[in-house]
Amino acid sequence: MPPVMAAFLLSFGVIFVAELGDKSQLMALAFAARYKALPILVGITIATALVHAFSVAVGAVLGVALPARAIKVVAGLAFFGFAAWTLRGDELSEDEASRADRSPRSAVVAASAAFFLAELGDKTMLATITLATTNGVIGTWAGSTVGMVAADALAIGAGKALGSRLPERVIRAGAAALFVVFGVALVVDAARG
Repeated sequence: MPPVMAAFLLSFGVIFVAELGDKSQLMALAFAARYKALPILVGITIATALVHAFSVAVGAVLGVALPARAIKVVAGLAFFGFAAWTLRGDELSEDEASRADRSPRSAVVAASAAFFLAELGDKTMLATITLATTNGVIGTWAGSTVGMVAADALAIGAGKALGSRLPERVIRAGAAALFVVFGVALVVDAARG
Protein backbone atom coordinates (compact mmCIF):
# COMPACT_ATOMS: atom_id res chain seq x y z
CA MET A 1 0.00 0.00 0.00
CA PRO A 2 1.40 3.44 -0.87
CA PRO A 3 2.53 5.46 2.18
CA VAL A 4 0.07 8.28 1.44
CA MET A 5 -2.86 5.82 1.45
CA ALA A 6 -1.61 4.14 4.63
CA ALA A 7 -1.34 7.53 6.37
CA PHE A 8 -4.80 8.49 5.07
CA LEU A 9 -6.47 5.30 6.31
CA LEU A 10 -4.76 5.37 9.71
CA SER A 11 -5.56 9.06 10.25
CA PHE A 12 -9.14 8.63 9.04
CA GLY A 13 -9.72 5.76 11.47
CA VAL A 14 -8.09 7.39 14.48
CA ILE A 15 -9.81 10.76 14.04
CA PHE A 16 -13.19 9.23 13.19
CA VAL A 17 -13.05 7.21 16.41
CA ALA A 18 -11.80 10.22 18.39
CA GLU A 19 -14.79 12.26 17.26
CA LEU A 20 -17.37 9.75 18.49
CA GLY A 21 -19.07 11.40 21.44
CA ASP A 22 -16.89 14.52 21.12
CA LYS A 23 -18.21 18.04 21.63
CA SER A 24 -17.90 18.61 17.87
CA GLN A 25 -20.67 16.08 17.31
CA LEU A 26 -22.81 17.91 19.87
CA MET A 27 -22.14 21.17 18.04
CA ALA A 28 -23.01 19.53 14.71
CA LEU A 29 -26.34 18.39 16.17
CA ALA A 30 -27.01 21.87 17.55
CA PHE A 31 -26.25 23.54 14.21
CA ALA A 32 -28.28 20.94 12.29
CA ALA A 33 -31.32 21.74 14.41
CA ARG A 34 -31.11 25.32 13.19
CA TYR A 35 -29.67 25.13 9.64
CA LYS A 36 -29.60 22.79 6.66
CA ALA A 37 -26.98 20.02 6.81
CA LEU A 38 -24.94 20.96 3.72
CA PRO A 39 -23.85 24.46 4.86
CA ILE A 40 -22.94 23.02 8.26
CA LEU A 41 -20.82 20.29 6.66
CA VAL A 42 -19.09 22.89 4.45
CA GLY A 43 -18.31 24.98 7.55
CA ILE A 44 -17.03 21.94 9.43
CA THR A 45 -14.84 20.98 6.46
CA ILE A 46 -13.30 24.47 6.18
CA ALA A 47 -12.54 24.68 9.91
CA THR A 48 -11.20 21.13 10.08
CA ALA A 49 -8.99 21.54 7.01
CA LEU A 50 -7.40 24.66 8.52
CA VAL A 51 -6.90 23.29 12.04
CA HIS A 52 -5.55 19.97 10.79
CA ALA A 53 -3.20 21.65 8.29
CA PHE A 54 -1.63 23.49 11.23
CA SER A 55 -1.58 20.28 13.29
CA VAL A 56 0.15 18.33 10.53
CA ALA A 57 2.75 21.06 10.09
CA VAL A 58 3.55 20.99 13.82
CA GLY A 59 3.71 17.19 13.79
CA ALA A 60 5.99 17.11 10.76
CA VAL A 61 8.43 19.56 12.38
CA LEU A 62 8.46 17.52 15.58
CA GLY A 63 8.94 14.33 13.55
CA VAL A 64 12.09 15.71 11.94
CA ALA A 65 13.46 17.31 15.11
CA LEU A 66 13.10 14.35 17.48
CA PRO A 67 14.47 10.78 17.34
CA ALA A 68 12.02 8.22 15.89
CA ARG A 69 12.09 5.96 18.94
CA ALA A 70 11.27 8.81 21.32
CA ILE A 71 8.44 9.95 19.06
CA LYS A 72 6.90 6.46 19.09
CA VAL A 73 7.06 6.21 22.88
CA VAL A 74 5.61 9.70 23.39
CA ALA A 75 2.95 9.07 20.73
CA GLY A 76 2.01 5.78 22.38
CA LEU A 77 1.70 7.46 25.76
CA ALA A 78 -0.31 10.27 24.16
CA PHE A 79 -2.78 7.72 22.82
CA PHE A 80 -3.21 6.36 26.37
CA GLY A 81 -4.02 9.94 27.40
CA PHE A 82 -6.49 10.26 24.52
CA ALA A 83 -8.16 7.05 25.74
CA ALA A 84 -8.58 8.53 29.23
CA TRP A 85 -9.84 11.83 27.76
CA THR A 86 -12.38 9.90 25.67
CA LEU A 87 -13.63 7.96 28.70
CA ARG A 88 -14.00 11.18 30.67
CA GLY A 89 -16.10 12.60 27.85
CA ASP A 90 -16.64 16.01 26.39
CA GLU A 91 -19.44 18.44 27.01
CA LEU A 92 -20.59 21.43 25.06
CA SER A 93 -19.92 24.59 27.07
CA GLU A 94 -22.55 27.32 27.29
CA ASP A 95 -20.38 29.55 25.07
CA GLU A 96 -20.11 26.85 22.39
CA ALA A 97 -23.85 26.16 22.55
CA SER A 98 -24.60 29.88 22.19
CA ARG A 99 -22.48 30.02 19.02
CA ALA A 100 -24.76 27.38 17.51
CA ASP A 101 -27.87 29.29 18.65
CA ARG A 102 -26.92 32.59 17.02
CA SER A 103 -28.47 33.30 13.66
CA PRO A 104 -25.84 35.05 11.55
CA ARG A 105 -26.35 35.58 7.85
CA SER A 106 -24.30 32.60 6.78
CA ALA A 107 -24.53 29.15 8.33
CA VAL A 108 -21.20 28.28 6.67
CA VAL A 109 -19.41 31.18 8.36
CA ALA A 110 -21.07 30.46 11.71
CA ALA A 111 -20.17 26.75 11.59
CA SER A 112 -16.63 27.45 10.37
CA ALA A 113 -15.92 29.93 13.15
CA ALA A 114 -17.48 27.83 15.89
CA PHE A 115 -15.76 24.60 14.84
CA PHE A 116 -12.40 26.30 14.31
CA LEU A 117 -12.44 27.71 17.84
CA ALA A 118 -13.77 24.49 19.37
CA GLU A 119 -11.07 22.35 17.76
CA LEU A 120 -8.09 24.42 18.90
CA GLY A 121 -6.35 22.28 21.52
CA ASP A 122 -8.95 19.50 21.22
CA LYS A 123 -7.95 15.83 21.33
CA THR A 124 -8.42 15.49 17.55
CA MET A 125 -5.95 18.33 16.97
CA LEU A 126 -3.46 16.71 19.32
CA ALA A 127 -4.03 13.27 17.78
CA THR A 128 -3.39 14.74 14.32
CA ILE A 129 -0.11 16.27 15.53
CA THR A 130 0.84 12.89 16.97
CA LEU A 131 0.00 11.03 13.75
CA ALA A 132 1.93 13.53 11.63
CA THR A 133 5.16 12.90 13.57
CA THR A 134 5.48 9.42 12.05
CA ASN A 135 3.26 9.45 8.95
CA GLY A 136 3.15 11.41 5.71
CA VAL A 137 1.75 14.92 5.96
CA ILE A 138 -0.60 14.79 2.94
CA GLY A 139 -2.18 11.46 3.90
CA THR A 140 -2.43 12.47 7.56
CA TRP A 141 -4.01 15.83 6.74
CA ALA A 142 -6.51 14.39 4.25
CA GLY A 143 -7.37 11.39 6.41
CA SER A 144 -7.81 13.38 9.61
CA THR A 145 -9.94 16.00 7.85
CA VAL A 146 -12.19 13.45 6.14
CA GLY A 147 -12.42 11.38 9.33
CA MET A 148 -13.64 14.32 11.37
CA VAL A 149 -16.10 15.52 8.74
CA ALA A 150 -17.46 11.97 8.36
CA ALA A 151 -17.96 11.61 12.13
CA ASP A 152 -19.72 14.96 12.34
CA ALA A 153 -21.85 14.09 9.29
CA LEU A 154 -22.84 10.94 11.13
CA ALA A 155 -23.92 13.09 14.07
CA ILE A 156 -26.00 15.28 11.80
CA GLY A 157 -27.58 12.44 9.84
CA ALA A 158 -28.00 9.67 12.37
CA GLY A 159 -26.86 10.91 15.77
CA LYS A 160 -30.29 11.04 17.33
CA ALA A 161 -31.22 7.54 16.14
CA LEU A 162 -27.92 6.04 17.31
CA GLY A 163 -28.05 7.93 20.57
CA SER A 164 -31.36 6.37 21.49
CA ARG A 165 -30.11 2.86 20.74
CA LEU A 166 -26.49 2.96 21.80
CA PRO A 167 -25.55 4.47 25.18
CA GLU A 168 -22.91 7.20 25.06
CA ARG A 169 -20.74 5.32 27.57
CA VAL A 170 -20.56 2.32 25.20
CA ILE A 171 -19.40 4.58 22.36
CA ARG A 172 -16.81 6.21 24.65
CA ALA A 173 -15.53 2.84 25.91
CA GLY A 174 -15.12 1.51 22.38
CA ALA A 175 -13.27 4.62 21.24
CA ALA A 176 -11.03 4.54 24.34
CA ALA A 177 -10.20 0.87 23.73
CA LEU A 178 -9.09 1.67 20.18
CA PHE A 179 -6.83 4.45 21.48
CA VAL A 180 -5.26 1.99 23.92
CA VAL A 181 -4.65 -0.48 21.06
CA PHE A 182 -2.93 2.26 19.00
CA GLY A 183 -0.88 3.29 22.04
CA VAL A 184 0.26 -0.26 22.79
CA ALA A 185 1.20 -0.81 19.15
CA LEU A 186 3.37 2.32 19.12
CA VAL A 187 5.11 1.55 22.42
CA VAL A 188 5.77 -2.08 21.36
CA ASP A 189 7.14 -0.85 18.01
CA ALA A 190 9.47 1.58 19.83
CA ALA A 191 10.65 -1.18 22.17
CA ARG A 192 11.57 -3.40 19.21
CA GLY A 193 13.93 -0.75 18.01
